[in-house]
Order: sequence, then C-alpha cells, then structure tokens
Amino acid sequence: MNAELLRQHLIDPEVCIRCNTCEETCPVGAITHDSRNYVVMADKCKACLACISPCPTGAIDNWRNVLRADAYGIDDQFGWDELPAEKSLGLEVAATAAEVAAEDAPPVPAAAVPGSAVPPWSASHPYVNLYTHRAPIAATVMGNFRVTDAAAESDTRHIVLDFGGTPFPVLEGQSIGILPPGDDEDGRPHHARQYSIASPRDGERPGYNNLSLTVKRVTADHQGKPVRGVCSNYLCDLKKGDKVQVIGPFGNTFLMPNHPGSSLLMVCTGTGSAPMRAMTERRRRRRGKGEGGKLMLFFGARSQAELPYFGPLMNLPKDFIDINFAFSRTPGEPRRYVQDAMRSRAADVGAMLEDPNTFIYVCGLRGMEEGVLDALRHAAATRALEWDGLHARLRQEGRLHLETY
Repeated sequence: MNAELLRQHLIDPEVCIRCNTCEETCPVGAITHDSRNYVVMADKCKACLACISPCPTGAIDNWRNVLRADAYGIDDQFGWDELPAEKSLGLEVAATAAEVAAEDAPPVPAAAVPGSAVPPWSASHPYVNLYTHRAPIAATVMGNFRVTDAAAESDTRHIVLDFGGTPFPVLEGQSIGILPPGDDEDGRPHHARQYSIASPRDGERPGYNNLSLTVKRVTADHQGKPVRGVCSNYLCDLKKGDKVQVIGPFGNTFLMPNHPGSSLLMVCTGTGSAPMRAMTERRRRRRGKGEGGKLMLFFGARSQAELPYFGPLMNLPKDFIDINFAFSRTPGEPRRYVQDAMRSRAADVGAMLEDPNTFIYVCGLRGMEEGVLDALRHAAATRALEWDGLHARLRQEGRLHLETY
C-alpha cells in the first residue's frame, strides 16, 4: 500500500509571483513553467526541499496527499488558478503518506541552500500573504524621489506607499508584490513583481501606515539588450496620489534579530540595499535603547553616482555604522566588488564571524553569492575558524541570510 501513496509537492498559483527562483534552485529539474504557472513534476521531484527556503513568498511549500496513480500532472497544474482542496484518503492513509515522504526525502546539500532556512531566534513574528492576486490591497503613492545622481545612467527611485486605514504589517527584510496594470503578450493580466521593503516596521514616516521601496528603472537586460521593464517603469513613472495594487507581504526568514548585542554584517549591491536601509533605519531609531551591537555594511555599485542613497549614508555617524563602498566602473581605477572590499577588511569581518551574536545579510544579483561566500571563508581563516563547520552553524542558527535574484 505504501508504494501507491505520494505526498505531492505543489506550487500555490495564488501566491506565486513567478520569480523563477524555484526552477533555478531545483537540483533535479523537477520544476517547470508556462506563461501562466510554475509547476512541479511529480515523477521527478525527490522532496529534497532545496527550493523551499529560497522562495520569497512561501508559494513553493504546499503538499497534498494523493494516490500515486492519481497524482496531478503538469497539464492539470498549468490550468489552476488556485490549489485543489485536500482529498480525503482516510487518516491512516494520510499519515502513512507523510511518513513515506519523510523516509524518502534525501538530505539537502549545504551547497544547494547556502543561506538559512530559519529566521534569527529573536526576530519578530512576520505576517505573510495577507493580500493575494485575487484580493490585492490598494496603496496610495505619497512620494517618488530619485536616489541616484541626476547625471547617472541608473535611474533608481525611492517610492513611498501609504495604506491608509487598512492594516499592512511588515518587518525589515520582508517584501511585497506589485501588480502592474495591463496584460502580457498572451492577453493575461501581468503577474506581480517582487520588491524588498526599504523602510522599518514603523513606517517610512514613523507612526504611519506606510512603507518605501527602492526601484531601479529597467531599460536593458543582463546582456545589455534594450528592454523596458514592465513593472519598474510603471513604478518609476508614478506620481503622488496614484493608486497601486499590492499583494503580500512576503518573507519569514530574512528578518533582523531583536535581542540586545546582536550585530549585523550587511552586503548588498544596487537595489539590494533596500532591506539594509530598513534594518539600518530601525537600529538608528532605536539607538541608545541598548538593542543593537555593531553594524557593518559593504555596498557595491558601478560608480558613486549610481549608488542609491549615497548622500544619506554619508551623514550617518561613523560610530553607528562601519560603511565600505565598492565601485566596479570608476574611470581610471581597477574594478572593485563587494567581495574585494570584504577581503580588505578580513580581520574585522572575521572578528564578527567569531561573535555568535553576528547575523549576516546578503542581497543583490545572484552572481555575487559565490564571491561573498569565498570572502567569508577567507575572513574566517584570519581567526582560525573552520569555514565548512561555521557555515553549517550559521545556516542552522538563522544567522546567514541570502536574498539574490
């Protein structure tokens, strides 16, 4: 009987924002997509859970107990607008299916999930998926400000959204989805695009039900070919008073600790600065209340002019945060990336790694992951710390968080 049972892995189409993270992460190629949905192929999925932690919305973490012969095929899943209800297989059968899945699931290699799958132990409780594609919330634009130099090629905006009297609780490190108006090339409404929140939990303006985003206008793809980002251009062109459809919030692991003495080591590039700004501002507002330890930031951009929030960062007290910039396209100077800046401060980074109250956050393009992890390994060596064991502890203890795209 056990061989006929399956705890089938499914993706919730109401919550999924089609970011492709799951498909890129899956080590066995069990996830695919069409223009409508991302789906899991039952005959390929090994239930290794490698895709669970990287998913920003939690859409990937859904399961149904089914008879193996009745498993949902990908054609069925491509047509869904919502997950099917749980089928009643009887208590004994359902329990057995869960046991079979647990026995069959292989361990997840550390290399497959380099960051933590759990939040810091002292993080506040996050609320997630309060608003969905079918039932979004309307926010009002309260401000849209350019945060890169006017002469820079990169047009990055700081956008403030207000939710009025409708609750929208968020924490630093969470994200939201924006539903751009209009239809895609197949005539379907555009899917949501995900943006990290750039303001602390008490709002961009303290005490108000608002939040901010850091949005770069997309005019070219990663190969430099001209392209007009559907949602980024929509957001960057918004005016004060415009209405925006929002879903979420998302994220239950990339959260900051709250306990006294906890230190933050933050590494980011470009708009990956959004959650770092939120965490830094949270600590700035609570400075003197005995909550925070050391703050250290490594921030990379093509040039100083293209680095968001450069002016405000320079106004932060030096005894509050240790800021290190890395510019990769400064004329007449060698290319320098965040991992290079980290290596130049290896002894100081190593000292933070040695402190069990240090929590590490990395946000930016996925290509930075390997270099940053190598820089952490190098820093650990300056304190005679064995990196593989330390890396495993950081992941298990919710102290190493990566959000890359």
